[in-house]
Amino acid sequence: MDAVEAVAIGAAGVAAGGINAVVGSGTLITFPTLLAFGYPPVLANASNNIGLVPGVLSATYGYRRELKGQRRRLIRFGAASLLGGLAGALLLLNLPDSAFRAVVPVLILTACVLVLLQPRLNRWMKSRSGAGSRTDGGVPMWLGVLGTGVYGGYFGAAQGVLLMGMFGAVLRDDLQRLNAAKNVLASLVNGVAAVVFIAVADVDWAVAALIAAGSTAGGLIGARLGRKLSPVAMRGVIVTVGVTASALLIART
Repeated sequence: MDAVEAVAIGAAGVAAGGINAVVGSGTLITFPTLLAFGYPPVLANASNNIGLVPGVLSATYGYRRELKGQRRRLIRFGAASLLGGLAGALLLLNLPDSAFRAVVPVLILTACVLVLLQPRLNRWMKSRSGAGSRTDGGVPMWLGVLGTGVYGGYFGAAQGVLLMGMFGAVLRDDLQRLNAAKNVLASLVNGVAAVVFIAVADVDWAVAALIAAGSTAGGLIGARLGRKLSPVAMRGVIVTVGVTASALLIART
């Protein structure tokens, strides 16, 4: 790894950490960066997942005030996220590389569509955040969080957008409190998947360390300043990178 590659991966980690704090699509920055430097997709995904864990944790810390009063919600959905993340990580390791190469372009493009739809989801969430008692959505919501965890453990791009979409459909609560809960659940999914990858998968530790350092800084910055960034510009970057990643993967198959 030369200096240019190291700087590019570290910078991608900073951007991903900040984006994960406020949007939840940071993998669409780091994953295609690794592909562009020639890393195999499964190795890139495992190394990227491990590197992003500190960033999600730093974003969670940045939103700690919004987590007050959400203990029961986090315990309930946290169990689903842990189970789903474990299942997704095991799927990644047990399915052939060809399956990952085939499905990930579809997952990335789907994630890009979700990012584009996020303003509409946000308006929906705000319109539902007024009157009414809070609810955790029963079994359907729990299963939805479980399914998102499986997706997150397998690949993970835009799992935060998926969670926020589901939360907005059912939970009547402040948007920032829901975002704080989203960060906790994403950290659980990424964390349990990272444990699996560390134990049994091939990992490029230099790459993981660079992304970890960058995403930690980015997560803190994103939690503090991310709400002031232009959402239009952020979505534009994410979608551009996501489409590029899909094209790279398709070209390599």
